[in-house]
Amino acid sequence: MAGRGPRMPTAAALLPPLTATAGPGARRAPPGGARGARRWPCGGGGRSREPGSARSGGREGGGRGAMERLERCSRSLRAGLAAGAVRRRLPWVLLGIVLLGSALKDGDLVPETPMQNKRNLLNVYFVKVAWAWTFWLLLPFIGVTTYFFAKSKFLYGPTKSILTALRRLSALLVGTAIWYVCTGLFMYIENLTGMCSTSGKHNEPHRLYATKQECHQNNGIWNGFDISGHCFLLSYCALMIVEEMAVLEGLSIDQNSKLRVVVNSLFVSLCFLTMIWVFMFVCTAIYFHDFSQKLLGALIGLSAWYVTYRVWYLKPFSPGLPLPNIPLSSKKYSYSR
Repeated sequence: MAGRGPRMPTAAALLPPLTATAGPGARRAPPGGARGARRWPCGGGGRSREPGSARSGGREGGGRGAMERLERCSRSLRAGLAAGAVRRRLPWVLLGIVLLGSALKDGDLVPETPMQNKRNLLNVYFVKVAWAWTFWLLLPFIGVTTYFFAKSKFLYGPTKSILTALRRLSALLVGTAIWYVCTGLFMYIENLTGMCSTSGKHNEPHRLYATKQECHQNNGIWNGFDISGHCFLLSYCALMIVEEMAVLEGLSIDQNSKLRVVVNSLFVSLCFLTMIWVFMFVCTAIYFHDFSQKLLGALIGLSAWYVTYRVWYLKPFSPGLPLPNIPLSSKKYSYSR
């Protein structure tokens, strides 16, 4: 660990310093000093409206200011969320969240917040379609970065570069299969182990319900072993995203290219999506499910990640790793040169 510390800034050195390209206006610190800017590099602040940006010329200056903020944000996130240490520690962090969150829930130590309502916005518009968000953001990210990596590092032609990108994109098909099979298995187990409790009238004959859906259609409550699909899917998606970000270790893109803007935009979006997945994983751990249901869901998600990225993707007949021929557990597999 000590040997990797000083090499971390050199990964960010792939991105030129802000002062080398920014105008006089961009150097001025916002209210609160430069310390505030470093604390939250992805913030707005309206720097493109300062005199230096105004002199640079209307929309061009505003666009350059936005690109500089994107550059700062991407550089900061690479040094933080995309570090090799994050990939090695995140599985243990997720298990720790399950243990601690369950202890807080069982001890009735959790405060009431809007996040305990299943209809909260993050749950409805993000978690319920977590795989769709992950799939459609990783799709262009993997395709663009792998294609450029194959052309610039392996000197492949266009056709072979496209084939290489398609091979890596098959990891999304593997992830889709894992999501589909596991969620179907969870529902099957819940239906198999459950019973329906209804508040019917005494003179009505007792009915047996085969599935949770039939029970809910008759205003019943289904009591079965409900493996946490949230813990499974959020852990798997978060781990998959941070693994795929590793391709940036091998990329060196010209600062002024449109490709750099595209890659930075996708990278920042994936980082924020990962933050949402981990935050909602915490909410699931402290507000929902029994301990055994959450632990089993998380273990299945971690197992799916481990079997693919730590075992299968090392083999020749597989989607392969984001950085070819470098095991993800290797100490060299980090954002340093």
